[in-house]
Amino acid sequence: MERVVIVGAGLAGLRTAEELRRAGFDGELVLVGAETCLPYDRPPLSKEFLRGDVDDTTLRPREFFDDERIDLRLGAVATGIDPERRTVTLTAASDPDTFEELEYGELVVATGLTPRRIPGLPESEGIHVLRSVDDARGLRTRLVPGARALVVGAGFVGCELAASMRSADVDVVLVEPRSTSLEAALGPTVGALVARLHAEAGVDLRTGVGLAGVASVSGAYRATLGDGSEIVADLIVVGIGSTPVTDWLHGSGVALDTDGGVRCDESGRTGVEHVWAVGDVASWTGEAGVAERVEHWSNCGEQARSLAGALTGSGGEDTAQVRYFWSDQYGVKIQALGSVAETDRVHVVVDDGRKFVAYYERDGRLTGVVGAGKAGAVMKMRGKIAESVPIGDVLEVAST
Repeated sequence: MERVVIVGAGLAGLRTAEELRRAGFDGELVLVGAETCLPYDRPPLSKEFLRGDVDDTTLRPREFFDDERIDLRLGAVATGIDPERRTVTLTAASDPDTFEELEYGELVVATGLTPRRIPGLPESEGIHVLRSVDDARGLRTRLVPGARALVVGAGFVGCELAASMRSADVDVVLVEPRSTSLEAALGPTVGALVARLHAEAGVDLRTGVGLAGVASVSGAYRATLGDGSEIVADLIVVGIGSTPVTDWLHGSGVALDTDGGVRCDESGRTGVEHVWAVGDVASWTGEAGVAERVEHWSNCGEQARSLAGALTGSGGEDTAQVRYFWSDQYGVKIQALGSVAETDRVHVVVDDGRKFVAYYERDGRLTGVVGAGKAGAVMKMRGKIAESVPIGDVLEVAST
C-alpha cells in the first residue's frame, strides 16, 4: 500500500497510527504535528498538569516511533491539500515561508480543535485560553496563593480549571451565561449538583450572565459582566468551547458539517476519495444516520480502530459502543455513560452531597447515567444502556 499521511499528532492521530500497524499496514506511515513536542495527553492539562502534580503527559517516547517505523514530523502545519495530485502542503511552524508538498496514498485528517476566543478581548499575557501544553505552562506560573482569577465558561474545561485553581488557593470567579455549570453537557439538574462542589470549595459562581468587556487597570484587569457588575482579576481564562481545525481544507472538496466538523461515514471516509478523518475534528455518521462530533477521549481509540480496519480491509471494530467520558473536580470523579442531553428527563437516584447518581431518560428508555464518586454504580449500567431498557425497570431496582 502507498504512503499514509496522518495530519494531527494528538491522541486521535497517534491512535490511528498505532491501529494501522496493528491492522497489518506495513507501508510508509507519516505522522504530522503542528507542535514541536512529542504527542501528549491533553485532559491532564486542566487538572494534574496545571496543579503541578505531573510535569509530562507524553503518550509515547521517541523510541516508539522509531520502533514502529512512524515518520514523526513535528513543527509542521498543514496549510492545504490537492486531492487530484494527492498532496498535502506542510508549512514550517517556525518559518511560514518554508513549506513542502508531501505525497500521500491515503490522508487522515486528525487536526482536532482550537479554542474559541471572545472577539474584542485584548491581547495580554494575563488573558489565557487552554489547549496546548505551552498554554498550560504559561497559566501555571500565574497560579499563586491569593491571586484573583476570572474563568469565563463553566463547561468541563472551565470547571476543571476552577477546581485546579482553588487547590492552589487562587480566588476564583466562574462566569457562565447558562443557568448553571455544565448545563449544555449534562443538563440543568446534574449541572446544579456539580455546582454544589464549586460552592463548597469557595468558587464564586455567577450564572445567567456573560462577559461584556475587559479593561487593564494597574497591572490587573477590570471585567464588566452583562449585568453591569465588575470583577477585578489578576488573570482571566476563557473556556467557551472549541472549533474544528479545518481552515486548511477549504477548496479541497472535503465537506464540513454545520458545526465545522469534517463530515464522514461510519468508518471515517470523507466525500473525497483517499481522504479520511478521525477524532474531535471528525463528524462521523452513527447508527441512526446522523453525523455528529464526539469530543471524548475514549472515542479517539474506537474511531481509530474502525478507520484502520476499513483502510486496510482487515475489518476493524464497530464504533457503536456505549460512550464514556469523565471529569475530575475537587477529588471527585464525575463519570458519564451513554448519550446524555440537556433535554432528557433526569432521575437523581442517589444524592449524598458530593456523591450522586442520575439516570437519563428519553422516550421512556434509559439513555445514559452520570455519577460523581460512584464509579461502580455508573459502570454497572453499561449493559442496560446498550440494551436501551425501559426507565421504569432501572428506577424500580434503584428504589429497592
